[in-house]
Amino acid sequence: MATEATDRVRTPPGFLAPIVLGTLLNALNSSMIAVALLSLQKAFHAGSEVIWLVSGLYLATAVAQPAMGRLADAFGARRVFLLGLALVLTAAGAAPFAPGLGWLIASRVLLGVGTSAAYPAGMSMLRAWATEHTGPGTVPTGGLGVISAASQAAVALGPPVGGLLVEYADWRAVFWVNVPLALAAMAMALAWLPADRPVGRGGIAAALRELDLAGMALFVGELCGLMLFLLSLPDRPRWWALAVFAVLTAALVVRELRAVRPFVDVRMIARNRPLAATYVRCAATYVVFYSVTYALPQWLQQERGLSEFRSGLVMLPVAVLGFLTTMVATRLVDRSLRAVLITGSAALCLGSGALGLIGSGEPLWAVLVIAAVLGLPNGFNSLGNQTLMYRTAPADRIGTASGLFRTAQYVGANLASALVGIAVGGQADDGGLHVLAAVITGVSAVLLVNAATTSHLKPAGPRD
Repeated sequence: MATEATDRVRTPPGFLAPIVLGTLLNALNSSMIAVALLSLQKAFHAGSEVIWLVSGLYLATAVAQPAMGRLADAFGARRVFLLGLALVLTAAGAAPFAPGLGWLIASRVLLGVGTSAAYPAGMSMLRAWATEHTGPGTVPTGGLGVISAASQAAVALGPPVGGLLVEYADWRAVFWVNVPLALAAMAMALAWLPADRPVGRGGIAAALRELDLAGMALFVGELCGLMLFLLSLPDRPRWWALAVFAVLTAALVVRELRAVRPFVDVRMIARNRPLAATYVRCAATYVVFYSVTYALPQWLQQERGLSEFRSGLVMLPVAVLGFLTTMVATRLVDRSLRAVLITGSAALCLGSGALGLIGSGEPLWAVLVIAAVLGLPNGFNSLGNQTLMYRTAPADRIGTASGLFRTAQYVGANLASALVGIAVGGQADDGGLHVLAAVITGVSAVLLVNAATTSHLKPAGPRD
């Protein structure tokens, strides 16, 4: 059995360390900004448009993850990994000197592109290592568990870390903190990750031709149209933006069906229903997760009067429980993937429902308990979906499939940012929090039903 081979040959810590550190940069930057939004509003005399600091990174990530995966498959995983870190250093160094909000958003977009390289490149290297040491078709559950746990911890630790940096330095520190982390990941990658094979004929130009630039442009356009429509719902709906989304979505499908190397491989997804279902499940899960990540700190600051640092500390139970449950899920996922996803979805339902029952007069310990409950499902859902993606993706397209998996995650994050903007964008009060809680409880209930009834959640083996 593949799992037995994986247990005998464990992924070396030196091999995993740079991949884990590089991967958590994306997760950390996606959530650190949550507690800095109010400070950035004041610093740049801005209004609700600061939400594009969130959405800009997510849009960039949604596009760059599969693009970086494609380049990793064609150009070399370690090369792409190091290229991403170089872009992170550039964006993190430039952002603190941004003269206006537009420049800062542009820096966040570049940061999103740079942090997008580590996960698909890391998955490609992990697949190659597992194939070499344990045979084709194996699932390195331990390595996947460490990567998932680190990402979950980084997302949930983002608010307290960001709050500490903003309160005792200023918003610029949220960007500066990337520099030592990226340098450390780069040094470890050069020292411990295996070198890529020489680039074939055509070099970089041939690798760049692997990218479907027209498909990327259509994908960005449709997501922007959807975001513009969703963010307009509290006031005057921009129906033209919804029309743009519909037209560009249809154009994207037509384009990708005709493309030789599509950005979104519609045929691969259509033929592989378990993989397609995993992408949808991943997006829905992160709608819930990021809604809580962004809305709860805002509510704590505006309705409860907590500082950035203290509101970030309330999110610590999410980080701690997310990390611990990933370790538990790592031991269970090979026995019953269904049980892992059912447990995660049930906890999401419980925590989201409880969020709709609290108000500004509740004691802070009650909020901490709910945050702890919301931390329970993170490890189960993240590792469960990641393992299922790894098992169902074609072996020769793991970089591309991993990139699309992260695209699904950040499509969910974009939808979450729009949902938070609708529910608590004007003023994060009790009413807005309760509306948000009702929506994400409904999403969680659908996830629970799906986990309980879907037919392809079989025990782990060489290949589903």
